[in-house]
Amino acid sequence: MFTLTDDERAIRDTARDFAAEHLAPNAVEWDRSKHFPVDVLRKAASLGMGGIYIREDVGGSELTRVDAARIFEELAKGDPSIAAYISIHNMVAWMIDRFGNDEQRRTWVPGLCSMERLGSYCLTEPGAGSDAAGLSTKAVADGDDYVLDGVKQFISGAGTSDVYVVMARTGESGPKGISAFIVPKGSPGLSFGPNEVKMGWNAQPTRQVIFENVRVPAANLLGDLGGGFRIAMSGLNGGRLNIAACSVGGAQAALDKAAAYLVDRKAFGSSLIDSQALQFQLADMRTELEAARTLLWRAADALQVGAPDVVELCAMAKRFGTDTGFEVANKALQMHGGYGYLAEYGIEKIVRDLRVHQILEGTNEIMRVVVARSVVSAAKSAIGKQGAA
Repeated sequence: MFTLTDDERAIRDTARDFAAEHLAPNAVEWDRSKHFPVDVLRKAASLGMGGIYIREDVGGSELTRVDAARIFEELAKGDPSIAAYISIHNMVAWMIDRFGNDEQRRTWVPGLCSMERLGSYCLTEPGAGSDAAGLSTKAVADGDDYVLDGVKQFISGAGTSDVYVVMARTGESGPKGISAFIVPKGSPGLSFGPNEVKMGWNAQPTRQVIFENVRVPAANLLGDLGGGFRIAMSGLNGGRLNIAACSVGGAQAALDKAAAYLVDRKAFGSSLIDSQALQFQLADMRTELEAARTLLWRAADALQVGAPDVVELCAMAKRFGTDTGFEVANKALQMHGGYGYLAEYGIEKIVRDLRVHQILEGTNEIMRVVVARSVVSAAKSAIGKQGAA
């Protein structure tokens, strides 16, 4: 896992070169102008990044989850906001590839892999965030169709995306009553709220997705009726790893900027880089990022092979990676002094972009709940076995 083959190194370097050429030079301006660079996304797709772990028969690259972690880290070094959207898009494509029937896969996935069709994931609602099983958007069967009504909140790519994977209630309350649907842009009754004014992630649109008697064919039901929550949670395992990778990449870029700044900046007669106090901070930042990266790769490998502890590992990697990424980026800003607060240096943008990673794909408090449940369950099981013996 830790010694890259020639092919793995080439994959990583392709993402690194793409980010350096197409993302990094434009990141600050895209953030300032709130520009969503669809043309650049399609250039990424031409290199296989529109369907990183999608099967080859429908246009995917069929790489591993560890490959994906490396790719998203490199992309985030150029622009965490765009890297994060590509992550979400890949999650949408994977859901259809993994849970769709053959007709759905061949209808929707090739266009997603080429990014001629962009994808958005619709789970969160105004009243259902961390409690995703409490969602209220409804899908009611009507002949050969389902009719959707409800509102989704905080949807990346909304309004621009062409394909929406939507979680809606088709039955009883709780997770067993949720189903997943593929809803194309342009469906009558589908509309979007205004672009949210956000702290970060300004290079990608975030809007409400509004369903008012939106009729979709029953053929657009993804997976089994009542199986939507399982699909949503399965997708989030990978999404959590990808967003952790984006945090590690963004923070690594911030650390690199800080080290370069300290070399150039002089105070009290010498370069700041010669200050042992600052060197110790750099050492800690580097160590923490390497620990986050190692846990990320460990969890990605577990997801790839279907390890029994994959849910906890993905939660741990997400929590630790996103917390560490934000803390390292914030320290890098501090090392720049007043210049770190200026947009032109790019550090404050990284800090703003990485902050939301601690919230989305399941808040880090929820990640602690996931991990704690596994620890408590294991402890009770062990005590129970001792008692039985």
